[in-house]
Amino acid sequence: MNPDQTPASDQPTAARKILIIEDEVFIGELYTRALTKSGYEVTLIGDGTKALQAAETNVYDIILLDLMIPNVTGIEILRILRDPARVPPLTAKIIVTTNLEQREDVRADIEHQADGYLVKAELTPHELVDFINTVK
Repeated sequence: MNPDQTPASDQPTAARKILIIEDEVFIGELYTRALTKSGYEVTLIGDGTKALQAAETNVYDIILLDLMIPNVTGIEILRILRDPARVPPLTAKIIVTTNLEQREDVRADIEHQADGYLVKAELTPHELVDFINTVK
């Protein structure tokens, strides 16, 4: 090996891309700051229509999806992205983030379609990063 070459194992890995769909500016900025500081490439969008368009590009590894956003709700976005007829299928993991109390059957349906479900009021930015680090 040439001394100027770095072994493949020492090559930096590409940052995982995260789309945060969150209309509460303060929460969005907290999540963005914590995840960026931890090495993630983050895009924050607070409008459901624009967020759906971004998610459909299929370039994100993880989508943090708030349920209550303007124009297109998070539940509608989740259903569109998880449509079994979707070609190509979405590759991103979808983690629902909400403060809404859900009926047990509604929450079960959301959890069935999503790859994770987090209650924002019970989560610090550090805990969010710890959780995201476990998502494969």
